[in-house]
Amino acid sequence: MENNSTLQSWLEEEAAIRANLAATGVASREHLREHTGQDFLNGINSGKTPPPPIAELMGFMMISADNGLAIFQGTPGRQHYNPSGAVHGGYAATLLDTAVGCAIHSTLAAGKGFTTLELKINYIRGMKDKTGPVRAEGKVITAGKQVAVAEGRIVDANGKLYAHATTTCLIFDI
Repeated sequence: MENNSTLQSWLEEEAAIRANLAATGVASREHLREHTGQDFLNGINSGKTPPPPIAELMGFMMISADNGLAIFQGTPGRQHYNPSGAVHGGYAATLLDTAVGCAIHSTLAAGKGFTTLELKINYIRGMKDKTGPVRAEGKVITAGKQVAVAEGRIVDANGKLYAHATTTCLIFDI
């Protein structure tokens, strides 16, 4: 049985955020250098920073990012299918990589950037175009001066787990 109140809340939250988004684009190095990770990510949902083109391509968006926690939402569809009729594992991988990476990004000081060194994913169950919206939640486990580690999960509105991941990221000066 679907949790209709959670689903409705997710859809309303997504619609409210979408109303503020700027056109997709890529931030300049100067913009990245001048803002903390938290300010940069908050700028996306406030319309001050363009959301990345990958979010438009894959059909997902950031719901929130706050000091070590990032939540993204997407609705898998037929455009994400592989030849065997299920959502390609790359959809979950991209959604999780984004959530765990942005969780780390939210902890960074101005002038710092990151890149993924390693991403490990466990697929629990497949997604279909009938799955409905899913959320990927990334949480930082530890963040040092050069390396950060985070974990993430993809769940539906009923709390059903589809995949989970861990990442290790390199932190560097921009």
